Amino acid sequence: MKIVLGITGSIAAYKAADLASQLTKLGHDVYVVMTKAATEFITPLTLQVLSRQSVLVCLEDEKNSWKPGHIELADNADLFLVAPACADTLGQFANGLAPDPLSAIYLALPPGTPKFIAPAMNGKMWNHPATQRNLAQLKKDGVHFIDPAEGDLACGYQGAGRLAEIPDILKSVLRRHPSK
Repeated sequence: MKIVLGITGSIAAYKAADLASQLTKLGHDVYVVMTKAATEFITPLTLQVLSRQSVLVCLEDEKNSWKPGHIELADNADLFLVAPACADTLGQFANGLAPDPLSAIYLALPPGTPKFIAPAMNGKMWNHPATQRNLAQLKKDGVHFIDPAEGDLACGYQGAGRLAEIPDILKSVLRRHPSK
């Protein structure tokens, strides 16, 4: 199965290395797309090695081809997964904004492509009415959510907002969309 794995600007981005590795070991073709903010937490090189594929961070990465790579990724994706997803990216998806390759891929996905999002953010951000409106819109649009876990947050608070555990993300995604 061809999986587009989006990684956004959250301290939990480092956990995406394990997720990419596990999906690859299970025999999936994993194509990582990172926001620039995600690169502050984990390097594209790490994810390139673990996924065995080039990593897309910005549209300038596509200079070597006449065909927009982000559109090709959207066209060929069997599954779209963002883990971790920050509040900013949820807002972009919910409002149809495409300032980066990840949100452009989201908008270009063919109808029926399964979409999964595993949010990770500060608990106050998670519970904010704007974030909850964006979640409601995305659910209406057919996105499946892997809810954040509760516990100690990187910011020092406790509560909801931790990225779900990697085994839980894998189980949720693969249960709802088994390999082809």
